Amino acid sequence: MAALLSAVGRQAVLRTTGAVAGLRVFSHGTPALSSENKEAPQAKFFPSFQTAMLPPDTFKGKVAFITGGGTGLGKGMTTALSRLGAECVISSRKLDVLKETAAEITAETGNKVHALQCDVRDPESVKKAVADLIQVAGHPNVIINNAAGNFISPSERLSANAWRTITDIVLNGTAYVTLEVGKELIKAGKGAAFLAITTIYAESGSGFVVPSASAKAGVEAMCKSLAGEWGRYGMRFNVIQPGPIRTKGAFSRLDPTGAFEADMVKRIPLGRLGTVGEIANLAVYLCSDYANWVSGAIIRMDGGEYVSMAGEFNSLTKVPNEQWDIMEKLIRKTKGS
Repeated sequence: MAALLSAVGRQAVLRTTGAVAGLRVFSHGTPALSSENKEAPQAKFFPSFQTAMLPPDTFKGKVAFITGGGTGLGKGMTTALSRLGAECVISSRKLDVLKETAAEITAETGNKVHALQCDVRDPESVKKAVADLIQVAGHPNVIINNAAGNFISPSERLSANAWRTITDIVLNGTAYVTLEVGKELIKAGKGAAFLAITTIYAESGSGFVVPSASAKAGVEAMCKSLAGEWGRYGMRFNVIQPGPIRTKGAFSRLDPTGAFEADMVKRIPLGRLGTVGEIANLAVYLCSDYANWVSGAIIRMDGGEYVSMAGEFNSLTKVPNEQWDIMEKLIRKTKGS
């Protein structure tokens, strides 16, 4: 289910030959749901704070490169970095969307945001984008791999092309960007903080999104591996696994009644969906100098959804006190108890 909607809120029909007909491709594995309030009562104890948690000018004089930076989570993280003083460079295939986002954020923050077209599936496109990045803004201090793709399908219906469609974006695309930027940083003798956005099922695995789960697990393995290998070059690597994130109206066409969101909230112990601002705050912390001793970390941010679903007896939260009283009496009557 975590593949139903993109964390960046964009939708596109899968056109790859041999892919599953009628399904949709989404730009990220984490669902982004509607803004209508369906929170559980306990959510009042865990309000979402949208203000920046780091001091102003935390990223002043620094350059940040964000793939998939035009919408959703990518736009949110770019906005947070720009508000804190970073000069940001955002990339994706849709240059018109990028330019609109760049102009909007620049107007708000007063800090320049550059738009660079890049298809992360194509090593040559990545190479050109990295060269352009260095030319317009300099070597990046922060690199966020946020571009991704996903669709839902029974695994027996997947074609080779369907598999490649996802793995080329998620795993290969992240690798191409990371390696190309990393090599340029090593040549220049500069360090940087890398961050990848994956999903909670990269750890657990999940049916119906097997290409995405496999590719994102590979991304996490790559980040942990490079944290061990490239620390000597001044580079840090961390990962955020977001749970379901709320964005305005993104779920209106796939969940018009709100039933899916309401069901999802029931399995989140904190009683609500996450917000773009919360993910952005964690992202900017991990990319900041305040996290200089954090590397190789995979941080789950999901309101407790993962552990709630994993615990064998967690569904007993549905049992009312009256039934517990009855069960306790029966247990006490059991011989040998």
